Amino acid sequence: MSTIGWNDNAPIYRQLKERVIGMMLDGVLKPGDALPSVRQVAADYQLNPITVSRAYQELVDETLVEKRRGLGMYVTEGARDKLLTSERERFLREDWPVMLERIRRLGLDVATLLSTDTPAPGVAS
Repeated sequence: MSTIGWNDNAPIYRQLKERVIGMMLDGVLKPGDALPSVRQVAADYQLNPITVSRAYQELVDETLVEKRRGLGMYVTEGARDKLLTSERERFLREDWPVMLERIRRLGLDVATLLSTDTPAPGVAS
C-alpha cells in the first residue's frame, strides 16, 4: 500500500477497507494473495491494530478475504468479480443519477462528452 492521506469525514477503518477494495479492483491484489499483516499495516501507518482488524473483518464478512489460521488473510476467489458487480450497481444507483442531472443542467450531449477534442477544464478551445 502506498502513502495514505486520511480523510476526517470517514472512519479510518472504512478508508482502509476502501483502499484494499481499490487494490483488488485494480488487480494489485489478486485471488490467493496475502494481505499485509494487521501488525505491519498498523506500524506502517501508525494506526491502532484494532482499526486495521476492523477493516479486515469487514472484508471477511463480505467474503472478499478469508482468514487462514496461523497464516493470515487472503483474497478469495471471485472477490474482484463480486466487487465489480456491487460497485457497478452502486455507481448506477448513487453516482450516475447525480452525474446525469449535471450533464442535463449543463446542456451537454453524448457527442460532446465522447469527443476527444473536448478541452481540459480551464483551457480555452
